Amino acid sequence: MKTKQPHAKAFCLTLALFLAIAPAGLYAGGNKARSSGGVSGSAELRFGLMTEPSTLDPLSPSNTADGRSVLFNVFEGLLKPDTEGNVEPAAAEKFSLNESGRVYTFTLREGLLFHNGKPVSSADAAFTIRAAIDAQFADFSLIDRIDTPDSRTIRITLKSPDPEFLSNLTIGIVPKDNPDRERNPVGTGPFIIESYTAQQNLVLVKNPNYWKKGYPKLDKVTVVFSSGSDALLLGLQGGNFDGATIPGSLLPQLDRNRFDVFPGYSASIQLLALNNSVKPLDDPRIRQAINYGIDIQEIIDAAFYGEGEGSGSPLIPGLVRSYETSLKNPYPINIEKAKSLLREAGYPNGFNLEITVPSVYVMHVDTAQVMVNQLSKIGVNASIKLVDWAAWLSGVYRGRQFQSTVISLDANSISPRAFLSRYRSDSGSNFINYKNPAYDRTYDLCLTEINDQRRAALYKEAQRIVSSDAASVYIQDILGFKVFTKGRFSGVLNYPLYVIDFSTIELKQ
Repeated sequence: MKTKQPHAKAFCLTLALFLAIAPAGLYAGGNKARSSGGVSGSAELRFGLMTEPSTLDPLSPSNTADGRSVLFNVFEGLLKPDTEGNVEPAAAEKFSLNESGRVYTFTLREGLLFHNGKPVSSADAAFTIRAAIDAQFADFSLIDRIDTPDSRTIRITLKSPDPEFLSNLTIGIVPKDNPDRERNPVGTGPFIIESYTAQQNLVLVKNPNYWKKGYPKLDKVTVVFSSGSDALLLGLQGGNFDGATIPGSLLPQLDRNRFDVFPGYSASIQLLALNNSVKPLDDPRIRQAINYGIDIQEIIDAAFYGEGEGSGSPLIPGLVRSYETSLKNPYPINIEKAKSLLREAGYPNGFNLEITVPSVYVMHVDTAQVMVNQLSKIGVNASIKLVDWAAWLSGVYRGRQFQSTVISLDANSISPRAFLSRYRSDSGSNFINYKNPAYDRTYDLCLTEINDQRRAALYKEAQRIVSSDAASVYIQDILGFKVFTKGRFSGVLNYPLYVIDFSTIELKQ
């Protein structure tokens, strides 16, 4: 999303790549000594969130959008995203690309330190990238070799040119000699983790050695994990929180005279994900019927208080250059068309559809409830199965044992591929079991097309193929909000990623 269309990343869930659940509540106080002298206590923020990180390891495949949104402040890669969707130097002070388009050379910042005070070396950066490859992070498969000619230089050679490879290098660099990144998280970012107490809070303190002078502006941030929307609202209204991310459903209950509100999109796609390999959803006519039976605007009005805009594509509209605008509403509500498709597919009396929903995400539960009523009008008897997050990850995402599920898919990079790669037939994150050779061919061309306009056209064609197959029901990029006590904080930025950047937020004097 461009800054012309600001987007506060609120309450969107992600899918990570494969999924083990990281143990909770294992870290407390390990970085206190590292931050001594760095925290004055004069500029603090207590920030409320409804969900907490599933892991403190930026390289864990079980990481979620909520986790990455917070860990954005703790870990930095060779590069980092800016608010326009570009990448800029971070741990690396500069980089270059040779004439072949295959060899990138990065130079680390001189004197760059980890939170534990040890220098960051090219060996650490190389270790991080290799760990990401081992974890099957998307779009690292094109790497042919990684060389470290000296302690500040890392050279990455690709098998073939990749015009969007740089977007992958925002992954947080970690020390190569840290055997337990979960219990001992060490990064290079603007904040150090002072303590983590599961289901309570994550305390971040200022990194006194951060490379960007004058940042972070705050000395301390306490991220408080709320037990639900009611507790979050009470925390804001009672002054226990200075700020929070909230869904649109809470906005009518906030006094705008007491809070500054920053709206924006979550940079994720909410969808009714359909398992393309189970009957009767293996028939595209059935999936098209479901699409014609669902009124996206009614979902936004009923479950999101009218705050939002339909998408219709597996790609977020904020990636303007690559988004296919013709898919804003590819399946306008059409009850008779839906019933006709069901009859044609051999289901004149409809069928039973189970919608599995992670219970922790109220917005997805609310969406499913609206869908149950809508689908009944075309003869589909839909029911909701609520599961906890661990069960959703193991059963739905990893096990692929489901009919349908309401979820939001985000990306850990700003490339359109981060959204579209999961639809390739052999993708480990293709949990809906979508298969189309035409899509695979089109997507593969996106990987090597150097010309920006032709590559954008290929991305659009890939979206049209997924939409034509009705792979799932694509609802919206959910609109959410960051709110702060009125007049107390400035410097709130928004990105085309689901992150909360605490480093730029400043307490007004």
